[in-house]
Amino acid sequence: MSVRVRFCPSPTGNPHVGVIRAALYNWAFARHHGGTFVFRIEDTDAARDSEESYQQMLTAMRWLGLDWDEGPEVGGPFGPYRQSQRGEVYADVATRLRESGRAYDCYCSQGELEQRRELARTEGRMSGYDGHCRGLTAEQVTAYRAEGRQPVLRLRMPDEATGFDDLVRGRVSFDAEQVPDYVLVRANGQPLYPLVNPVDDALMGITHVLRGEDLLSSTPRQIALHHALREIGVAGGELPAYGHLPLVMGEGNRKLSKRDPESSLDLYRQRGFLPEGLLNYLALLGWSLGNDHEIFTLTEMAAAFDVSRVNSNPARFDLAKCEAVNATHLRLLAPDAFAGRLLPYVPVDSSGPSADLLAAAAPLVQERATTLSEAADLLGFLFVDEEAFTVDPDDAAKQLVDGGLDVVRAACSALSELSTWDTASIEQALRAALVEGMGLKPRHAFGPVRVAVTGRRISPPLFESLQLLGRDRSLGRLGRIG
Repeated sequence: MSVRVRFCPSPTGNPHVGVIRAALYNWAFARHHGGTFVFRIEDTDAARDSEESYQQMLTAMRWLGLDWDEGPEVGGPFGPYRQSQRGEVYADVATRLRESGRAYDCYCSQGELEQRRELARTEGRMSGYDGHCRGLTAEQVTAYRAEGRQPVLRLRMPDEATGFDDLVRGRVSFDAEQVPDYVLVRANGQPLYPLVNPVDDALMGITHVLRGEDLLSSTPRQIALHHALREIGVAGGELPAYGHLPLVMGEGNRKLSKRDPESSLDLYRQRGFLPEGLLNYLALLGWSLGNDHEIFTLTEMAAAFDVSRVNSNPARFDLAKCEAVNATHLRLLAPDAFAGRLLPYVPVDSSGPSADLLAAAAPLVQERATTLSEAADLLGFLFVDEEAFTVDPDDAAKQLVDGGLDVVRAACSALSELSTWDTASIEQALRAALVEGMGLKPRHAFGPVRVAVTGRRISPPLFESLQLLGRDRSLGRLGRIG
């Protein structure tokens, strides 16, 4: 059997890292088995879905490098791949389910439903739908219609338990009373997720469904619908195998939600995380390569991915660990590749002298930075116009007062006498003037100079920074402070 998996987000808001992890696991599963990764958009909720979010999702997938074999912008034999464009398909399936008796019209009002639920709760019974309209007579239907009631369409669930072998959790079973008849189509004719999702899975030949644990309770309903679809000839073949991924937890052991700042994929793009670094960390939220091998590439993950090794326990999102993994990937880049990744974060002409300066400066921060934006911030002093250069007030208050100003003046005097402007000459001149001449410890000798020329206490190595900044700019900044 050829593996076919799908990733089917709803375009509502910015992509969420938990959703991206689901995409990653499906992508890795497909690539591991030489199968097909289907990218499908579930956009039937007109009130919440937006074209902007749809475009953001496409951009996110391209940025992450999670290429898809079928879906938007790629096409495929089972298109269209946006549910908003498949209304006729769902309407036809709904009609056939109704005509076959596998689904039925339900005329219960919301008030009646709630009244019966409340009665069930007080009597200690399950409070789901009680099947009131399962066996309506023709006279009862006529009476409801005469009242102007518009029915929803409900699937007739089996009267026995539904069980399946979860790829992550093992055997799972739901009693019949836990899964009452559920709504497929609203009274206004709008198809709902419980209909469109399994219908698309069936028609597109999806063989494995890997999704979040929060959708586990909907699986018996989808299995029942798959059986019904096979009975009415909508689709054949085997039912998909289901695997439910552990929840991603935030602070306080609660599920990471879209409201949590660390959940937004945009945050990581703006901060300059590498796609490979972020995906590496997301992979670790429930799976590992084994043997304490925490750093790996997408190719290595795809080669090793085994869904049976996904941990069923919730995984906590640790931003510090995510940053550490990303920092490791930054250090693994070749210096020229690292400089190339920095280009969007530094205001330079990609083909001019400033690009050459960036290429020379990038190695100074590659071992220090955790993100590209942090690296760019550390190098910012090199690319700012002299008129716009400023010194951090807090750092100035610590370093550029009293004796610190004397240090800056002495440094400026010593450096102005240099005939050769290179790292070795700069270091020799400053050590002679400040450490030996003024009797200062290196920390006290070089701190004021660092703040004067870079604008902050934390910067790339001082002597290399002065060389890259150049003689005129370095002496100008020292002279302005001193």
